[in-house]
Amino acid sequence: MKKVLVCEDEESIRDFVVINLKRSGYDVVDVGSGEEALKAYENEEGGFDVALLDIMMPGIDGMQVCKRFREQSETMGIIMLSAKSQEMDKISSLMMGADDYITKPFSISELIARVDAVCRRVSMVHSKAETASVINSGPFSLNLKSRTVFKNGVQIDLTQVEYQIMEYFFKNQNTALDRSSILNHIWGESYYGDDKIVDVNIRRIRMKIEDEPSNPKYILTIWGFGYKWSAG
Repeated sequence: MKKVLVCEDEESIRDFVVINLKRSGYDVVDVGSGEEALKAYENEEGGFDVALLDIMMPGIDGMQVCKRFREQSETMGIIMLSAKSQEMDKISSLMMGADDYITKPFSISELIARVDAVCRRVSMVHSKAETASVINSGPFSLNLKSRTVFKNGVQIDLTQVEYQIMEYFFKNQNTALDRSSILNHIWGESYYGDDKIVDVNIRRIRMKIEDEPSNPKYILTIWGFGYKWSAG
């Protein structure tokens, strides 16, 4: 059974989320503050598959919790809960390593679909490939078995979503990929959000792999369309 941590300071919303996640077959731990979320993470043997974090909370807020979680785990799924007026908070949380965000108010069908999608990605990360396979591209190498990426022999720390985007690029080198195809491939065709999440993750990847992120050499922007991987 997949384990989900729900961190939401509004009790009515938290109870609504918890009961519906349990009905969908998830093992749920719920807390009302960032401090409690960090403590729950430390105490949970085996960790959580997914964490739902409210951005706006007193004390340690959701973005701080997201950052701490991502520092400790590259594979745990993280979904942020945000109000419509918190557009910059959404972008900031994605830059800190969140996999997705849901805007309040949200429907329960949307919530479950987002959690299901992130759980599938987590399962892919943990699944073992039958044979080791490496894809090389310029100074980069991508190992499909260990799900790791190296540049000039040095491993690059990537989140699960960032790795999947890199893998998609490596398997489609020198091919212009539109945002919708990247969105559907990584987040699934049933994803409710917009393609802005693609741009934010591309920005994060560029910061990790490019010598000059503001003047990218490897992930090229195809204006009005999407992106192309080119490593020479």
